[in-house]
Amino acid sequence: MPRTIEFTKMHGAGNDYIYVDTRRYPLADPGRLARLWSDRHKGIGGDGLVLIGPSEVADFSMRIFNADGSEARMCGNASRCIGKYVYDHGLTQQTEVRLETLSGVRTLRLHPGAGGLIGSVTVDMGRPRFDVPGQMTVAEGPDHLSSVEAGGRTWRGAFVSMGNPHFVLFTPGAGETDVATWGPQLERAAAFPERCNIEFARVRPDGSIRMRVWERGSGITLACGTGACATAVAAARCGLAARHAEVEADGGRLAIEWREEDDRVLMTGPATEVFTGSITFEE
Repeated sequence: MPRTIEFTKMHGAGNDYIYVDTRRYPLADPGRLARLWSDRHKGIGGDGLVLIGPSEVADFSMRIFNADGSEARMCGNASRCIGKYVYDHGLTQQTEVRLETLSGVRTLRLHPGAGGLIGSVTVDMGRPRFDVPGQMTVAEGPDHLSSVEAGGRTWRGAFVSMGNPHFVLFTPGAGETDVATWGPQLERAAAFPERCNIEFARVRPDGSIRMRVWERGSGITLACGTGACATAVAAARCGLAARHAEVEADGGRLAIEWREEDDRVLMTGPATEVFTGSITFEE
């Protein structure tokens, strides 16, 4: 039977998702809807579907479904957009919000801008991990790099988990890397039992980092918040950059700080509402 719901299209540094407040519009099969609605020709268009819901342990909860229908554990850009959504739409008056994700509770600090609307958000992304057997099966060497076989080649990169798995490869030509060819092969390499997000990065002379990303389940995206965090952490850990760095993806820049005092990663970046609409679909 046909059903109509309202949605909001938002993006963080070009990483765009379809947002639905499931307290108003519960969805029975979000994976299927993510596949349908993410299609940029036949649907709303986006990198996936994000559900905003209630929480028993935080102020709100977040579930993320990639464009292929698979569920992600965490998304930094989506977290920032949820912070903007709940404040701008009157769901909270707090400028510090706790968000429940599959990777744990994250704290969002909201920064109001012109007209009292949220212009940027800082997310406490938690502590990075470097040895997660369920996500990575290859041990790292003393240089913090691991060797992964994919596409008939051996790749040397740094594994970082920000709740979800990332493999960061430092290359002089990060901006020109053939992400469409190598990204999917690395994503599904045998070393990554749960598949993996892949970042191709270059540290510039000024200490900033240029990054391109292949997201697990979504393909090439303009930005990835957890990927920017993983890239900055990998660069600092390998002695290539400072613990506070600016990461530039195809869609924009994020400020990443890996704090020495408590090992936590803070990510600050923009959040933008693009448009709202309604869609009718078969349940």
